[in-house]
Amino acid sequence: MHDASFRGFASDNYSGVHHEVMAAVAAANGGHQVSYGGDVYTERLREVFRHHFGPEARTYPVLTGTGANVIALQAACDRWASVICAESAHLHVDECGAPEKVAGLKLLTVPTTDGKLTVEAIRREARGFDDEHRAQPQVVSLAQATELGTVYTPAEIRAITDFAHAHHMLVHLDGARLANAAAHLGLPLRAFTTDAGVDILSCGGTKNGMLLGEAVVILNPALDRGVDHLRKASMQLASKMRFISAQFLALLDGDLWLRNATHANTMATLLHDRIRDLPGLTVNYPVQANAVFVTLPELALAALHDQFHFYDWAGSHAQARWMTTFDTTPDDITSLTRAVETALTS
Repeated sequence: MHDASFRGFASDNYSGVHHEVMAAVAAANGGHQVSYGGDVYTERLREVFRHHFGPEARTYPVLTGTGANVIALQAACDRWASVICAESAHLHVDECGAPEKVAGLKLLTVPTTDGKLTVEAIRREARGFDDEHRAQPQVVSLAQATELGTVYTPAEIRAITDFAHAHHMLVHLDGARLANAAAHLGLPLRAFTTDAGVDILSCGGTKNGMLLGEAVVILNPALDRGVDHLRKASMQLASKMRFISAQFLALLDGDLWLRNATHANTMATLLHDRIRDLPGLTVNYPVQANAVFVTLPELALAALHDQFHFYDWAGSHAQARWMTTFDTTPDDITSLTRAVETALTS
């Protein structure tokens, strides 16, 4: 049905399934298991998530990243609440208004220079807590890694959580690329989540080698009230949940999650190192995870679009985003680099 040699740089969702994950799905396929999360794989997964995030962590596997974000925000918010996030946040830009439509929560967006929130930026919307006319800010949502491929340090996250908690707000972390952040920082997952004061997070799997599936991970036990009902009402409860859990186990009950993310990051760094000095090209943000953002002449970008799939970022015809993934090879990077060089010189 498709050319298996085709390579794209538009999204880390373009990649297939890691063979160890696929093998785990096949291994879970024999016989019968209790449905809707009562299976042995999901029970083991809860233990594995506690290993990574601490003994208080509660885990709810779901189908999609948007579903994980919406459920996590619902768990942390009252019906009259609002959520402070970056203008570039996936919540705001790429979820078709799901936080507003499904969760009924207003998003209060603030500008950033590199996708990362700061206390100063959050302070712009952290106000009006006693104003009945204003949607009450109750959650700060940040992404790790960000939509612009940048990564928060634990100290930066701790500064945000301390400020949020001092103003009676909670902190949600969109961790679609959480593994890439950990690989960049060289730290365990809990070091910049649980230990940095994050209350609830969405843990990604699909971008790191899974077929499908994400997870809502509650780090603040006070938020674990009715999340199972929220998951069902949000149409995110998988009947054959063992197959989502088996995939996460393949990643997290060992080091596959880190191997995959480290490789993806390494390929992005390799691409950056090969193109950064090319005349006519500008790298726009630090390359810290598995994304490279560049500005190129429009004619050069048009020529590249004839050869590769990638996104013109933020509606700009001059800025491109190139994503790498666990199965990107050095030869793929060489092919893109040569094409970029040819496009710039011609």
